[in-house]
This record gives sequence, C-alpha cells and structure tokens, in this order.
Amino acid sequence: MDENNKKLFGTSGIRGKVGAEVNANLALNVGKSLATYLKNEGTVVIGYDTRTTNKMLEQAIVAGLMEGGINIIKLGMVPTPLVGYATIKLGANAGVMITASHNPSQYNGIKLWNPNGMAFTPNQEAEIEKIYNYKAYGNVSWEFIGSVTHNSEIKKQYVNDLLDAVNIEKKLKVVIDAASGAGSELSPIIFRKAGCEVTTLNSQVDGFFPGRNPEPNAANLQNLMKVVVATGADLGIAHDGDTDRMMAIDEKGNISEFDKLLAIISKNFGGTVVTTVDAGLCMDEAMKEVNGNVVRTKVGDVAVAESIIENDATFGGEPSGTWVHPDFCMCPDGLLSGLRIAEIVSKEGPLSELLEKIPSYYSIREKITCSKEDKVRLMKSMKELLTNEFDDIKEINSIDGIRLTFEDGSWVLVRPSGTEDYIRVTLEGKQKKEQNLLDKAVCLLLKIICKTE
Repeated sequence: MDENNKKLFGTSGIRGKVGAEVNANLALNVGKSLATYLKNEGTVVIGYDTRTTNKMLEQAIVAGLMEGGINIIKLGMVPTPLVGYATIKLGANAGVMITASHNPSQYNGIKLWNPNGMAFTPNQEAEIEKIYNYKAYGNVSWEFIGSVTHNSEIKKQYVNDLLDAVNIEKKLKVVIDAASGAGSELSPIIFRKAGCEVTTLNSQVDGFFPGRNPEPNAANLQNLMKVVVATGADLGIAHDGDTDRMMAIDEKGNISEFDKLLAIISKNFGGTVVTTVDAGLCMDEAMKEVNGNVVRTKVGDVAVAESIIENDATFGGEPSGTWVHPDFCMCPDGLLSGLRIAEIVSKEGPLSELLEKIPSYYSIREKITCSKEDKVRLMKSMKELLTNEFDDIKEINSIDGIRLTFEDGSWVLVRPSGTEDYIRVTLEGKQKKEQNLLDKAVCLLLKIICKTE
C-alpha cells in the first residue's frame, strides 16, 4: 500500500511488525508530525517498554521532535501508565510511549498521550495522520531545535502516589508474572511496599519475552496458575508487555473470567461505570446490586476514557483487563488495577468466592482471520446480513461493529479487531437451553463472513 494513503492508527495507537510496517523512518516522521501538531513548541515525555527495537524507534522519534523544536524528557524503560502519569505531573504538552502492548516481540508501535494523561483521541490521531501523509511538517531554525533531558525521579513519585491510592489491610501472598515486560522492575517493588509477600515470575527484563507471550490469557499463564497453588498464594497478578493491563489468578490457581473480574471492581466503585460493547451481561447484573448503572462504548481505552469524562463515571474498563481509574489518571494502569484487586481481596475474602458471587452466562468467543482491507469491506454489509439471519431482535447497537440484543437478553457482537487481522465474534445467553442457539449462531456468522469474502 502507498505510504501516503495507509492508515496509521488502529484502536490503540500505531502498531505493526517491525520492518514491514513500523520502522525508524515512520518514527522520525511521526515525531515531525507531532511537533507540527504542537505548533513546534513545548515539551514531550517519552518512554518505552522492553522490546529490542525500542531504542531505535525512540531515537528516531526524538530526532523528529527535536527537529521540530520540541524539548524531550526521556523516562527510559517504564510502564505505559507511567508515561500518562508523567505527562500530567511534569506539565508536558504530550507523551509518547513506544510499545506494542500484548503483541509478540516482532511487533512495536507508538502511542500518544494528552496533557491530562489520556491517550490521543481518534480526531487528534486523524490530525497527526494528515500531517504525516502530506508531509506538512513545520520547521524551526537550527538555533531553536529541541533539547533532551532525563528524569528518573518521576518513578519514585509514581510509586508513592500508587501506594497512597490503596489500602491493603492484611499481608497477602502474591505471585507476579510481568511477562519480562515494562512492569518487571516496578510491579514487584510496589506490591512489596504495599505490604504483600511477593514471588516473581518472568520479572527479568527481556524484549524477546522468553518466559511467555505478553498476552495475559489462560494459554500463556499456565505456569503462574501452578505457582500460585504451589506457594499457597492468595492471588496471582499477570501483566502484558507494557503493563497497562492486568489479569488475576485466584487462590485455587484459576484464571479469573474477564467479565467477572471487571464486575467485581466495578461494584466496588459503584455509581456509573463504563465498559465496552464486548462486555458481558454479568456487568449489568452486578451493578444492579449496588444501584449502579453501566454505559457501553467502543472497544479501546480512549473510547472508555472519553465516555468516563462524558458520563462523569467512577471507573471504566474493558474485559481484557485494560482499566482506567479516573481518580488517579486517565491512562489505563495495570499496576493500580492489580493493587486494587489485592485491596478488595484483603477486605472481602478469597478471590474465588468473590468470583462465584458474580452470575455466569453461556458465552462463545471466536475470531476469524481477515486482512485490514477486507475488514472494512465486510463490515459495510454486516448489519444487513445479521439482521436478516436472526429474529426476535430487541436492540441493534452499531457504535463498534454490530451488536444485536435479543428479547431474552442474549446478544451477538461482530466487530473488526483494531489491532490485529481478525473479525471477532462474541455471543452470550442467559440460560443453558440457549447453548444450541448460540452454537448455531456462530456457524451462521462464520458462513456469512465466508460468503461475503
């Protein structure tokens, strides 16, 4: 695809395979574009995770920013939430995080942050992309190029503010699996300072992720599950590559169901909480217990953060474990998420028992390989195809993909992944007798997609 016409930003910043999609030239020009967007003045903080290609991309984007008159504060290897936090605390005009989050080591990417700690919105990204595509870069004279400084003290301030945000009432035994990612150093330190007895897995910094893939799912967390049981731990905490996400393992060694874990912390906040269109029915049922309500928005932390502000919500999160804590920062924070789950466990009892109190429903999640170009084409006709296939439709939500809600409360969602080459299909039903219906629905949806191709 011609570089001048390609789409830079997905659901979570710029992301792709190094060399083929993400390279030093792209980073240089993104730096120039961001400098131009900032009107060629101000300060930008920049950090990166543990990937082996990070310093290459950092040097390139820093060069582009400096050429555009921007001063740089380098944070070094840090979790993504620390970049959002530092953007606020250091009074920067923007933040840059170099990461591909949960993607494998051959991927990398760039994500941009606002002065309030929230990621750039789609409209802001579109402005950056327009500058990038047209090479409409602003210039400064040689004597006004930007400067570079380093700040390591902000880490201490971040740690102290995290500890002030929680109160873990009793000493918990916690196993932390940092995936050799950006939380490898800070996560164990913070949990120990919070009063926990910590055992670590994959907490050596290594951009090849030798211990496990950085995606914190059941397939990649088998060792963590075993170690939690073997050590008699109260809790297991797993992070992704840049530590903006968290997944928990209960004391029995079971991975928490994504929706249920989200429901537990949402209940703890109460009021209005924000989640995404792919979140399950248990969220609604759990919030009813505390007289709260649920607002659903597009998938992605930016959409969640925007909806939190719009609805004056107490909390917001995705089932994936990407959670935004507006009382702390508008950047998703896997460290704070883990601490707050530990706090709830310390006060309310074992995680397995808390999870059992959240209602369970029958669900199916599938993904179908589909190129970026085909995803756009397929989704244009998906609404008509789906509504023709199903009866008893109560509601159609097209805010992100197509979500059909049926009269009995069951629902079907078909949406394109914003970070990977997949179409995702999610279904959920309230009663066991609906399992056959859901199985049939998956088959129908797969046929629809294949026919459309």
